[in-house]
Amino acid sequence: MTESSEKSLYERLGGYDAICAAADDLITRIQSDAQLGGYWKGQGNSTKRKERQLIVDFLVEAFGGPAYYNGRAMKPTHEGIGISDSDWDVFVTHTVATLDKLGVQGQEREEFLAAAASLKGDVVEN
Repeated sequence: MTESSEKSLYERLGGYDAICAAADDLITRIQSDAQLGGYWKGQGNSTKRKERQLIVDFLVEAFGGPAYYNGRAMKPTHEGIGISDSDWDVFVTHTVATLDKLGVQGQEREEFLAAAASLKGDVVEN
């Protein structure tokens, strides 16, 4: 086994602070996006902070770190919002831009994007 395969994705990405930086960058991108920003319209700062922490906890736990995500499952969380394939594609574009900004490449990049892709069926409504 190689050293990188022995460590969790959480560790290989740089731990909690790196996950927070990725979440903060991605959230800023999608909330300010002309197509996606409307999904946050009308939310107060307290709600946005809570959602940010849920995203961080979700990513930390999903990537093998020491957090417990106590939010709802992805499907009921996104049900009824009307997220389209086009919205998903914009989200992926922003995710790639965040990974580029943070210098995430190689296996870690592939694993991050694969994890995101695995959620598409629970997020996008047809």
